[in-house]
Amino acid sequence: MEDIKILKNIELANPVMIAGWPGMGTVALGVVDYLRRKLGATKFAEIELDPLATIDSVLVEDGVATIPPIPKNIFYYVRNPDIIILEGEAQLSGQAGLALLGKVLDVAERFKVRTIYTGAAFPMPISHREDPEVYGAVNRRDLLDVLQKFDIKAMEGGHISGMNGLILGLARQRNIDAVCLLATMPQYAISLPNPKASAAIIDVMQKMLSFVVSLEELYEYIKDMDEKMAVIEEKVKDVLTIENEKEAQPPADKKVPGYITDKIERLFKEAEKDKSKAIILKRELDRWDLYKIYEDRFLDLFKDSQ
Repeated sequence: MEDIKILKNIELANPVMIAGWPGMGTVALGVVDYLRRKLGATKFAEIELDPLATIDSVLVEDGVATIPPIPKNIFYYVRNPDIIILEGEAQLSGQAGLALLGKVLDVAERFKVRTIYTGAAFPMPISHREDPEVYGAVNRRDLLDVLQKFDIKAMEGGHISGMNGLILGLARQRNIDAVCLLATMPQYAISLPNPKASAAIIDVMQKMLSFVVSLEELYEYIKDMDEKMAVIEEKVKDVLTIENEKEAQPPADKKVPGYITDKIERLFKEAEKDKSKAIILKRELDRWDLYKIYEDRFLDLFKDSQ
């Protein structure tokens, strides 16, 4: 059973909530952790989780396995503007995740939160050198006007996995507005922290919610990660080059099999809906030496993000 523990009685005027849990690139968690610290937020509540509902693995150190600590979900607040920040330490799935999100929404209702904001990564076949673009997904069509007002592109299709996305649908069931801001990042680096994507979301949130924080500390982290990304990206290119060389190339005068052209058409349709699939399409085009033929059409997939 999940219980809400109020540590400090507070009153807020029409607040918003910024929530985040771990995910690809630790983008969402990076947003809430940075804002909590830089806004000087004060802890006022937490959700106590059922230990049995959160266990899906054991922690091993020096060969010894133990039950890991129960992940925390802590609420903080700041004033002027009034904001509730929820920082969650772990993703939960299934009934445990639904129960936790239910408690989060209970807190939102209790403090009359008008809108919930979350963040997420939007993996793309891009270089780490490219500046992230921020897309948005909302749980009510009217909120698309808010995205347009701040020049945020609406996410055309796909899925937002985990609690950072699922809360949008559950919030709608309780008539609470919710927005997820997604920042693009290199697809090959989803397991690495991406402070550049977190910074892009924070920059947008500052404009939307009328607060100001210094991003200098984050810029230092970005500089450090960019240096590491450069090394990784070169290694990824080397691996892909080797893989492409190993692929059997058809003779120039040999017609490409019909099933391959059918597959390419299918991949184009998938990439139109989910840009992360473009890397698979590119590999197939390179494998059959067809990229030059399809180059304009392939680049058109990214016209709206250039």
